[in-house]
Amino acid sequence: MIKKEVAHIRKQFKLDHEMLTIHDILNAYIMKDSEEIYHYECQPFAMVEREKQELYMLNFKKLLTGELDQKLYELKFMEEAEDPTRVLLHQGMVTGDTEEWMNLMLHLVEKMLKDNRYERDTVVTFVRGQYYRPTKGRNDEAEETGKDEMFSHLFILCSVNSTEQQRKSLLFDYTEREFKYNVNVDPIVKLSTPEQGFLYPSVTDNVSDVNRVLYCAGKNHEPNLKFIEDVLNAERTVTALEERSFFEEIVREVAGDQLDASTISQVYEEIHRVIEDNEEEEPPKLDYRDMEQLLTVSGVPDVTAEKMEQAFQNVVDDRNYELKASSVIPKFNSKSIKIQTKVASISVSPQDLRYVKQVNYQGKRCILIEVDEDVVIEGFTLNTETL
Repeated sequence: MIKKEVAHIRKQFKLDHEMLTIHDILNAYIMKDSEEIYHYECQPFAMVEREKQELYMLNFKKLLTGELDQKLYELKFMEEAEDPTRVLLHQGMVTGDTEEWMNLMLHLVEKMLKDNRYERDTVVTFVRGQYYRPTKGRNDEAEETGKDEMFSHLFILCSVNSTEQQRKSLLFDYTEREFKYNVNVDPIVKLSTPEQGFLYPSVTDNVSDVNRVLYCAGKNHEPNLKFIEDVLNAERTVTALEERSFFEEIVREVAGDQLDASTISQVYEEIHRVIEDNEEEEPPKLDYRDMEQLLTVSGVPDVTAEKMEQAFQNVVDDRNYELKASSVIPKFNSKSIKIQTKVASISVSPQDLRYVKQVNYQGKRCILIEVDEDVVIEGFTLNTETL
């Protein structure tokens, strides 16, 4: 699954969209510290009040918002699992019996409750439906448009949302002309901030992949591994943050702990060039051979394919592992690299690292930054000193 496919699916979740149909919705309410479903209700989505439909649509779009490998993770189901979720989801997706679908999803909620207690009251929402995607773009000059030929995708989407108690407040009653204490104790479902969820099945090249699921975390780099393994029965994912750590350890294994800023900058530029030159739909990946070439071009001495292969084995325990290029580099012109010291925190874009050096001045380590213009601090221009 690639970024464009996720973006296309997310855009469908709006009311009256001609490319999306939601058939049914199921809500299950879980009390905190409970082992059972407190309440559930299932109904056709078309029967839900329009104001509620809008809230649900916003929740689903929020759930599907984020970067791949940071907040959204395409996961492969385990080959062997007891009571496999892959089977539950597939049966629920293809059945034409709403009650059967409901029972299968409630069984999945029971899996969520097994050996797990929620700290707050929680609502688990399932919807099932169908969305469409043209096989090609619209051509106004042709007799037929792209929408005459469509890919059709059945899907199940799940959103897990916690609740919060309403705050105590003082109200003014215009009719009675008096102040009243707000005694409403009904919990509020936090639809604007889903805790986690998933979309089944995943999609690759406009083809549904029933062996994979798109897991959606509530926060970047914080997938719920227990939910992934015990509820979804999917294989553990590697976050972009973890891949970044792998990359740093691999480079240290081969190049040592110390590199000058210009070399680091060159490494980032080479990776950025790989990303920019990629013409495939799939994001580019770096194996040990790519890393060997990349470090050599960047000026790191004594780099060999054998050393790099061993570094991959030592760090990742897999000499054939491939790092996603987008995971190991800050995005140019959008994110900065932070240089942290006891007296200052400096942010520098990756391509400007070449202008930063660590020097020894009068027996003290100092950071030297090359600039093209006068430095202004709080309206005052700094004097230029000659060292």
